Amino acid sequence: MQRPPQARLPLLRSPGGLTIKLIELAHFTPNVEALTEFYETLLGQPPVTRSDSMAIFMSGDIKIFIHKTYTPVPGELPAENHRAFAVEDIDAACRKLQEQGIQADFPPKDYYWGRSAYLRDPDGNLIELIQSRPASQE
Repeated sequence: MQRPPQARLPLLRSPGGLTIKLIELAHFTPNVEALTEFYETLLGQPPVTRSDSMAIFMSGDIKIFIHKTYTPVPGELPAENHRAFAVEDIDAACRKLQEQGIQADFPPKDYYWGRSAYLRDPDGNLIELIQSRPASQE
């Protein structure tokens, strides 16, 4: 049985009042080449972009980001596997989460890929929130 094509998913409103969508699975590894070959075989397609230190695959609307492990310097983001969720307004989302008792380990900041914040779930897993578009365009 053939699976139907994956529909483009809109941002979804969570019970906590945030509009949110899973957009990325990031995996850090000392062996980018081996992990890239594994995902190329698993997904049956080459990465959409690749270098010695990273590779990106797309699975529907989800980016699978393979990145070389590094030792962060103080204040730098940790080189940890994480999930990334798009939100409409990163600053408002972080304020709302803080009101609900969830603190960001790394508050909203502009990076070369966009405006992001990082927090941890109860098991200690790193979660990235990234602004999907400028809040002024809402």
